[in-house]
Amino acid sequence: MTDPEFSDGHLYADRHVLKPTTGTWIRHILLLGLTFCTVTIAGTLFPFGRFQTLPDADPQTAIEFLQLLATLPTRYAGLILEAIHNLFSNPENLVYGLSFSISLLFILLSHEMGHYIACRLYRVDATLPFFIPTPPMIGPAGTFGAFIKILSPMPSRRAVFDIGVAGPIAGFLALIPIALIGVATMQVLTPDQVGNQQGMITFTDPLLMRLFAAAFGINLKFAVGNAFYFAAWVGLLVTALNLIPSGQLDGGHVIYAVLGERVHHWTGRVAFAVMATLSVLGMYLYSSPSGFLIAVILGVMMRIRHPRPWDQTPLDAKRKLMAFASLVIFVLCFVPFPIQIN
Repeated sequence: MTDPEFSDGHLYADRHVLKPTTGTWIRHILLLGLTFCTVTIAGTLFPFGRFQTLPDADPQTAIEFLQLLATLPTRYAGLILEAIHNLFSNPENLVYGLSFSISLLFILLSHEMGHYIACRLYRVDATLPFFIPTPPMIGPAGTFGAFIKILSPMPSRRAVFDIGVAGPIAGFLALIPIALIGVATMQVLTPDQVGNQQGMITFTDPLLMRLFAAAFGINLKFAVGNAFYFAAWVGLLVTALNLIPSGQLDGGHVIYAVLGERVHHWTGRVAFAVMATLSVLGMYLYSSPSGFLIAVILGVMMRIRHPRPWDQTPLDAKRKLMAFASLVIFVLCFVPFPIQIN
């Protein structure tokens, strides 16, 4: 169905934008509050926190494995209750959990508000940010992120670009001070201590973290992550995933606005092929299945047709420069194998 304001060539300069109702504000604030709780708990648990959460059982037979599965709900409930008790019984634990949750939610909120404010500037209807809470450990960070839903057509390629790129840039700027604090306050161990404390999961450091560590004279191989570091690490991962040029991801919007529909079509397929290959390599080299989830998301994304704005005027030089800046941000954030299992 064609919007009449688009068919006759008028943009949305005088369009009335829908405003959130009181009930809408309450619903979104409740989701944010619930996500704040799940992320705070997740920040104290493995792999981001201090408390080990992996089961101590080592089933050797099918019967023992089934018995372990049968006890998992009880184990999980006990774990969450213990985590809550640890939060409120020890101020140090509470500060750690809050440092993680407030930092991560600030990054995610900045990202989504970048999109939302750009939508308002172009008078494009969009929802307030939806935060997605998840049970701790099921979503390791206590959330699957946040999103806004755009409810009206994009008026131009310029709007597609500005709305798409505003989120990653805002989120990236928000995470820089958090990453600096995280790296500057990391505990540095001796090689012997690293060997004694080495766990099963290793987080691969994005280029931005390595640059900050070099500036502080810190060797990340001998450094222990903290709440700020892990919040920034998750923020970098989210930013990198969003900037992949596929479908209606932020990177997909950017590539569509800069290079057009045909190039957007093929970059999505190339991104899927590359990520599928990296997933297999990650599983083979590091026993890490995390890449397969990203590959599945990209497989779905490349099948979603990008909406075509009415105004197809090419972007100006300033926005092309911003597109290059978004590529630089992607390079600083992206790692081919984010999680390695030793």
